[in-house]
Amino acid sequence: MRSDRTKKAMEKAPHRSLLKANGLTDEEIARPFVGVVNSANELIPGHIHLRSVADAVKAGVRMAGGTPMEFPVIGICDGIAMNHAGMHYSLPSREIIADSIELVAMGHAFDALVFIPNCDKVVPGMLMAALRLNVPAVVVSGGPMLAGSHRGRPVDLISVFEGVGRVKAGTMTPSELAELEGCACPGAGSCAGMFTANSMNCLTEALGLGLPGNGTIPAVFAERIRLAKHAGMKVMELLKKGIKPRDIATPAAFTNAMAVDMALGCSTNTVLHVPAVAYEAGIELDLDDFNAMSARVPHLCSLSPAGPHHIEDLHRAGGIQAVMKRLAGLRVLDMKVMTATGRTLGENLREASILDDDVIRTVRTAYHKEGGIAILRGTLAPDGAVVKQSGVLPEMMKRTGPARVFDSEEKAAKVILAGGIERGDVVVIRYEGPKGGPGMREMLTPTSAIAGMGLDRDVALITDGRFSGGTRGAAIGHCSPEAAEGGPIALVREGDMIRIDIPRRRLDLLVGDKELAARKRDWKPPRKKLTGVLKRYARMSLSADKGARYED
Repeated sequence: MRSDRTKKAMEKAPHRSLLKANGLTDEEIARPFVGVVNSANELIPGHIHLRSVADAVKAGVRMAGGTPMEFPVIGICDGIAMNHAGMHYSLPSREIIADSIELVAMGHAFDALVFIPNCDKVVPGMLMAALRLNVPAVVVSGGPMLAGSHRGRPVDLISVFEGVGRVKAGTMTPSELAELEGCACPGAGSCAGMFTANSMNCLTEALGLGLPGNGTIPAVFAERIRLAKHAGMKVMELLKKGIKPRDIATPAAFTNAMAVDMALGCSTNTVLHVPAVAYEAGIELDLDDFNAMSARVPHLCSLSPAGPHHIEDLHRAGGIQAVMKRLAGLRVLDMKVMTATGRTLGENLREASILDDDVIRTVRTAYHKEGGIAILRGTLAPDGAVVKQSGVLPEMMKRTGPARVFDSEEKAAKVILAGGIERGDVVVIRYEGPKGGPGMREMLTPTSAIAGMGLDRDVALITDGRFSGGTRGAAIGHCSPEAAEGGPIALVREGDMIRIDIPRRRLDLLVGDKELAARKRDWKPPRKKLTGVLKRYARMSLSADKGARYED
């Protein structure tokens, strides 16, 4: 056992003495050591309940003959960090989460690990650590929040963000907004729609590193606690069998996860996180891999913010296993891949049932013939940009309009909320990329304002930053190369015409080559005074098309 490095032989008497100082008995020291990585805190609704999940995991480990040892990990709530300086720190936290887990796990020589994440950057950060360390591991998330209810209709956090725009547009009163904010998020869990946290928890299950139910069992259900106990027991089985994360998260497994991504209409942030996670397993994913899968897999589930359903509805319909069972009929899944159950995907899916053909549609009745995400290229984004095409209204799939250019999110949000954007405009927000932001902030405030003000049928938004999974509309992010590196988005001027053609996967700046060359000669990147984490991230991060991960 790896933990023998800390406890076996006479020379390790000092190590055993320290372990006994924690109250461990000789019997507990003799068993395998299982690290329980817990992101519980009192900051994030998705994490407020994770201590009970960790207790269940530890109970499962003990039932299966292991000795659990819990240690913490940081987390940032993207919703609370939104639209102020705090959002600069969210994406960099992903790398710090992965690094901090590596430090503790290597320093203490665990035999196995159970990861308990729940929200945006915590899930991919833990997945990156699992594949980097490659010791037997299971991921069990805290689960999704239930949808709220406001005047007889289901609501969630995005309802509140869009409510701000509705108040500005005069279609909602401030008192109604106050009423909405009190009921949209009814309790613990990751926000109720197919936003980034739930997208990544669902893809963790599709990848095989989470047990069936990981992505969809609501946080407040007792079923979530039972799942956590099974995760603790199952990691001991994986340890006994010698099954490690890289035996599960193979190239074929990542292909399976991308197929589920397209069927669900997941957050565009998956296009950042999935390649970064794959890289830790020595697997290189390209943006074109997402486009290729989008062409093969129809959009089968329409969840908030793009559609009427929430994660609890998907759970009642059979969850991710049911979605994969549907996809199995398309022959896009590798059924032989190993999973955290200790069985293959094909063996797991024998027990899956599709319980609601409205929530998980058939191929014949799919919401869209193509998958939820599209990668666009063109003169504005030579290295690619991403859009959640399943959330774009038909009239916005093709659009040409004049650029309204802003060099920060704050400047754009101020003008949008003040009614300064006209129908047909293409809002461009730049210098918000991985290096330029730095930290590649999410643009949920401007996109929600556009939707809440009823402009999502007429106004597109393009940025080298990124979007919350709660974004809907013609919101095109990750524009690469980013402005801070002199990408074409840095050369756009007010009034330039921009052509969007999502069906043809094109994003073009309609300005001649000579004019762009002249603008490039005159361009100078803005300088920002940076310190600490942001200074390091701006120096070390790669572009969005490379997952915005650290450069080696």
